[in-house]
Amino acid sequence: MVRLRQILFTYLLVTILLVTACTSQPPSRFDQAQQDSTSRGATAVVKESESGGSFNRYFPEPDSGYQRVYTQEKKGFAEAKLKQAGKEIAVMAISDTINNPSAVNKFKNSTETIAGYPAVNQGSNATAILVKDRFQVKVLSRDPSFTESDRKALLSQFDLNGLSQLN
Repeated sequence: MVRLRQILFTYLLVTILLVTACTSQPPSRFDQAQQDSTSRGATAVVKESESGGSFNRYFPEPDSGYQRVYTQEKKGFAEAKLKQAGKEIAVMAISDTINNPSAVNKFKNSTETIAGYPAVNQGSNATAILVKDRFQVKVLSRDPSFTESDRKALLSQFDLNGLSQLN
């Protein structure tokens, strides 16, 4: 009887492993993101794109009680987190739209400006401006206490004139 149980258990285990190994997996969220980004006309980073490190000097200096932490730099993109008391409250980013020209389209019908540059809200947690028809400067709220007016105020603190001087 014990021998029969061992054989039956082994058979069931092998059957389960074969069935689960042979089933197709649904696409991951990363596969979907890749498909979405390439379907919108995004291309690989172009040579003329600014280096991410060159954007760091245009981020605003944090006010007292806040901390700016650079989190990502790559060709055409730089990102920093804004923290207060160790808690992430916002993410700031500058990207070179030469890598994704379709990103400029959302600013064409903008009726709002921040510091003289066209501005758009992207959902309920992000606000972006377009500098020199090329550089997108974006602030995303990561905490409900960081409101749309806070995002707009932070956007106006970037060195936008300096950024507009980049080629």
